[in-house]
Amino acid sequence: MLQNTFLDPLARHPGNRAPRVVLYSHDTLGFGHLRRNLLLARALKSLPCAPDVLLIAGMHEAGAFDIPDGVDLITLPAYAKQTDGSYRSRKLSIGLRHLSDTRARIIEATVKGFRPDLMIVDNVPRGAQGELEPTLSWLARKTNARVVLGLRDVIDTRDKVRRQWLHQRNFEAIASYFSDIWIYGDPRFYNLIEEYRLGDLIGAKARFTGYLQREIAPVAAQAEAAAKQVLGDDPRPYVLCTVGGGRDGLPLCRAFAQARMPDGHRGILITGTQLDPQSRAEVAQLARNNPALTVVDFLSEPIGLMQNAQRIIAMGGYNTICEVLSLARPALIVPRVAPRREQILRAEPLAAQGLIDMIVPDDLTPAALEYYLVRPGSVATSCPLDLGGLDRFKAFAAQALDRAQAMPAAA
Repeated sequence: MLQNTFLDPLARHPGNRAPRVVLYSHDTLGFGHLRRNLLLARALKSLPCAPDVLLIAGMHEAGAFDIPDGVDLITLPAYAKQTDGSYRSRKLSIGLRHLSDTRARIIEATVKGFRPDLMIVDNVPRGAQGELEPTLSWLARKTNARVVLGLRDVIDTRDKVRRQWLHQRNFEAIASYFSDIWIYGDPRFYNLIEEYRLGDLIGAKARFTGYLQREIAPVAAQAEAAAKQVLGDDPRPYVLCTVGGGRDGLPLCRAFAQARMPDGHRGILITGTQLDPQSRAEVAQLARNNPALTVVDFLSEPIGLMQNAQRIIAMGGYNTICEVLSLARPALIVPRVAPRREQILRAEPLAAQGLIDMIVPDDLTPAALEYYLVRPGSVATSCPLDLGGLDRFKAFAAQALDRAQAMPAAA
């Protein structure tokens, strides 16, 4: 029989138990939101209070990633984001409204049962298709939980962000439900509060953490095992190409699979599990014609390969850029330009500062990759961006948990 948390004294008196944190990500395209939340979960577990952390993720691949001790996971039936930005069910033969209602009920029941002291919502204030609204309303009415919106450095163009936020009633949701906004970026590089003209109410709740620097030590064992699995005993230097989840990664996979590696080098291509079967078959055929190429579809921890790659070729997602800057590896970024322009808005100024190299998708060819691989590459040996985001995140989270636990227990 399930225990009623409203009658559980440990649920009602948080001083007698470890703090509890929920990290939500909607996960409609790629692995980026989930991977960021896994990084944040690991940081939370390093706090002196060692909170229990529950991840709510929107794709079944979440269970294949390394989940830290003291962290657990709920996976939701998945959305798929289409090329025009609209959503559909990824796996189930049900309509969008049915899927949204199902996910909303799972989230609400999970959060009510767990009764967190802190909930951090990644990127979408009301959740995908508004699925968080019942949960956020309940948290505001029935608990003392702090609810935080976590935003990456860049969302999209100003006009598109403002249209979407107005249409999705994000301003009202932030005013009603959120105590803070934590932006995982450096305002000297991109100040989304000013860029999107979000106003004083949003600005008053917002704090920038800096970029979330990746460190090898916390995941050293997993990173080493993953790298060994791919590299085997082959001592040749290698070029790594990765396309995240892979949903829109075929053009880069195709170009890399046909590119000639520099003499004495090999190529490693991580296609992602969301590359469709027809595209996967095409890449496999190209790989059979390229003996210097190794193709893998998924690695739970790719940073082990990234740290020793001679060059990295990738799309321009937030996590990839943080990893490239943290590791100071030469990287060529081929940013996504649709349905969002987030990646190119991030990549262009980084390239202008000489921190990465960049080509736009229209210029992507095997020959362009070959040319990049034989000339000197840009390296962020002295990064001007603030990479102290994880430390500030931990400080903000500890403060939020202290505030939540200092309040009288909610009825």
